[in-house]
Amino acid sequence: MRYPLSTLAILLLLASPALAQALQDLPFDKQLTLAKVGDVDAQYEVGLAYETGKSVAMDEAEAARWFRQAALQGNVEAQYHLARLVSRGTKGLKQDFPTALKLYQDAAAKGYAPAMDALGQAFQQGKGTEVDLTKAAEWYQKAADQKLADAQNNLGMLYLEGKGVARDLNKAFSLFQAAAEQRDPWGLNNLGGMYEMGWGTTVDKTRALDLYQQALAAGNDKAQANIERLQGKSAAAE
Repeated sequence: MRYPLSTLAILLLLASPALAQALQDLPFDKQLTLAKVGDVDAQYEVGLAYETGKSVAMDEAEAARWFRQAALQGNVEAQYHLARLVSRGTKGLKQDFPTALKLYQDAAAKGYAPAMDALGQAFQQGKGTEVDLTKAAEWYQKAADQKLADAQNNLGMLYLEGKGVARDLNKAFSLFQAAAEQRDPWGLNNLGGMYEMGWGTTVDKTRALDLYQQALAAGNDKAQANIERLQGKSAAAE
């Protein structure tokens, strides 16, 4: 059986030893070759490469182009990344909150937790829609139910402040604790705040300081100010 040259090239690529590697570990040029012939996962990886500047010069407009192609083939992660790019806009890509909202809604409807969280943020901030804190809480809850730490933190803040939900310090504590158990930098920091203030738990400054230090070690630079404030209070009390 004779194959067109382009098909033969694809078959040779697929038969190469590199096939044993995970797609994300393939060299960018091979990912691009696969993406150009319609491989949806390769299109997503090429989009990521352009978005992050990994293995190729960063180009968010080009990233959006590849994410769009993958999204059209049903890749929900690509749809989410496309929505993020459209939401903030970039050189060669117009900022468009309503379009981003629709993309988030579609991905959320497919059960993708990060899109649910992003949709909650859109309703909380009024991006592409009217501010609706009740809907924000509902979408955060859906994502938190899937153990997404970002959503647990976002929903915890709503319970802490009584926005979109009745104020409930115990629920806020539980949500921050769930995020902290995943070693999430903000979950650790927020849980430290609950212990420092005695919200949803008893006051425990030692535990608070430990959590702030864990948050800093996990990459949350904002925790440094909490550490210094708490240590300063301890020094003043001596």
